[in-house]
Amino acid sequence: MIYFTHITNPFQPNKGRINNVLDDGKTVWDMVLEQKVDLSRPTICMIDGAAVLRKFWNDTVQPKSLVCLITLPQGGGGGGSNPLQAVLTVAVIIASVYTGGAVGAAYGAVWGGVAAAGVSMAGSFLVNTFVPTPRASLNGSGSSSSIAAQSPTYSLQAQGNQARLGSPIPVIYGRHLIYPDFASQPYYAYANDEQYVYQLHCIGQGEYNIEQIRIEDTPIDSFEEITYQIINPGEQNTLFRDDVVTSPEVAGQELLKDEVCGPFVLNPTESVIDKVEIDVACQRGLYYANDSGGLNTKSVQWRIDARKIDDEDNSLGDWFTLGTETISANTINGIYRTYTYSVAQGRYEVRALRLDDKDTSSRAGHELRWVSAKGFIVSNPSYGDVTLLAIKMKATNNLSQRSSRMVNCIVTRKLPIWSPSGGWTNNVATRSIAWAIADILKANYGARLTDKSIDLDGLYRLDQIWSARGDTFNAVFDSKLTVYDALSRTCKVGRSVPYIQGGIVRFVRDEPKSIPVALFGPRNIVKNSLSIQYIMPSEDTADSVCVQYFSDRTWKNSEVTGSFEGSTSDKTATVELFGCTDKNQALREAIYMALANRYRRRIVTFSTELEGLIPSYGDLISITHDMPHWGSGGEILSKNDMTLTLSEPVEFTKGQNHYLALRTRTGSLSGPYRVIAGSLPNEVILQETPDIEIETGTNSERTHFAFGTQDKWGTLARVTGIKPRSGKVEITAAIEDSRVHTN
Repeated sequence: MIYFTHITNPFQPNKGRINNVLDDGKTVWDMVLEQKVDLSRPTICMIDGAAVLRKFWNDTVQPKSLVCLITLPQGGGGGGSNPLQAVLTVAVIIASVYTGGAVGAAYGAVWGGVAAAGVSMAGSFLVNTFVPTPRASLNGSGSSSSIAAQSPTYSLQAQGNQARLGSPIPVIYGRHLIYPDFASQPYYAYANDEQYVYQLHCIGQGEYNIEQIRIEDTPIDSFEEITYQIINPGEQNTLFRDDVVTSPEVAGQELLKDEVCGPFVLNPTESVIDKVEIDVACQRGLYYANDSGGLNTKSVQWRIDARKIDDEDNSLGDWFTLGTETISANTINGIYRTYTYSVAQGRYEVRALRLDDKDTSSRAGHELRWVSAKGFIVSNPSYGDVTLLAIKMKATNNLSQRSSRMVNCIVTRKLPIWSPSGGWTNNVATRSIAWAIADILKANYGARLTDKSIDLDGLYRLDQIWSARGDTFNAVFDSKLTVYDALSRTCKVGRSVPYIQGGIVRFVRDEPKSIPVALFGPRNIVKNSLSIQYIMPSEDTADSVCVQYFSDRTWKNSEVTGSFEGSTSDKTATVELFGCTDKNQALREAIYMALANRYRRRIVTFSTELEGLIPSYGDLISITHDMPHWGSGGEILSKNDMTLTLSEPVEFTKGQNHYLALRTRTGSLSGPYRVIAGSLPNEVILQETPDIEIETGTNSERTHFAFGTQDKWGTLARVTGIKPRSGKVEITAAIEDSRVHTN
């Protein structure tokens, strides 16, 4: 025989436990089928105390074995479940009058919705049942660990100018400091022994108002040796030619007489150049120390040759001389020169040869080195809809090689702004959350949606709210991520959530609402479907929130902690709010998250018919039910002047005012209206005339009512999930609490 046990709740192993004695010769799969074990939730198998993988469930179990199947609590979907969610104490109250205890489907849906909104950091658990809590690693946008993928803006290790090959062109919203990437590799040239560096930077996609250009922390105007040009989308770089290749093989080789240096291929396959630059140096100076202690003039002479080659590196002709050059000087200082030669368009290789003998005496400085070879590609560069920054720097004591790669800019993105009366404007500098959202949805690097697929009226309304509050979005997207991820991060800063309804992307903000869009009660809630879930606090539950943000005052990571009266600082959850750069805004969001974590811990789930499609995500609904003392409900059977006959008896409490709320034909709420007791237990007398026609006949559905005292005729909830299921609609909602919206 085999002793079989199925534990359906590991936290209460004796409740709902199934014990059976089975015949020998069975596999685990045989037992699962025979005992009808539900595998829709994670289930582990223990045989004689040892875990058994599913790949071994087809093996025959030994006689007298103890087989235990344990069904685990289901976490939130999306791969973001937190282990701490499994140890929350969950109290489920089932409406026993109108339901028969069918918890299964509702339990999984509600738990998944709540768990997906939770984050656990620094040992504290944080829940937001409406706007998902920000994740832990928002400022390091990409998931790749390669150096090229690191953000030069948010990563201290990567801060500086880089050529991040294979990474996306940055998209910046709002006002932000950036370390722009190289749009092409920098190159160097010499004039009168001074070194110049030529850099072309990519600010980002789109158009920008460039407030300040800096070298590290110093404004660029403090460096007289720097000239620059801002290249807006569609413009050309007129400061220098930027499509330049440098031969990696030429790296400071010393040139000697009768020893040919090279040949080295100058430009890559399938490219042509029309100009060659050769850099040479006498790094020890050029002189001869005479007997009187002075310096006599020395000269050095060399020749540069070139020849055309094809894409397979085969020669297409003979070598020809680009130039024979001579330097004469009497100095111990280093001498650096750049020589420029025009050539017919083509692919080239080059070589160098010194023509005179090197003076090797200790009195002479007579060394010649080939520093670099550059080719200027023939092209018509078109960088698309991006803003560029071209910089020409002269190396001085003020400008080191390190600081030359610490160019940063403070920029504000220019975006079109929409209004119902005027449509779209031209690009203007803006920090708006709304128009950053619109750009993500409309841009070529975004979702590429048209206006008809975006709720622009809703965005405009939210923009008015965000502008009045001082809420802005300032961020740099410089790593690969999905459109929805970028959209969600942007919306979180505005305490909002995107969703799709009817093929249109819409948005809802967590804000105070007072008028429910629908009324649900026992008459339109499916039998055996309503359940209430309480997310009970535990020792890991946070009651204050520390928000980390990128400060626009210091341009470094900063943090602020939000709490409320009665909270303690020893239970603090830490989150990063990507796109927030203002301390006051960060504090508001920290307090909001803390309040939502404290006061939004009741989740109700129920099924209804197709009227469940009336509300949208985030809408306010009213729920009436006598079991949790959310008033009482039913239908109006008849109306005689101001006297209403109800389908259910109602109870009046002495000394309190009582109200009746009515459901309209569209499913929304009318009232509540004050009523007094009639002559019968199911009669009430209206004290004011309703603004709707009350239906009592059989030609249409009777008007539903919700009855109770001023604050207890129903409860208000925010819809967090709507799932059509076989002709029914399952609604998940968070019980609303006005204290969440105190800031």
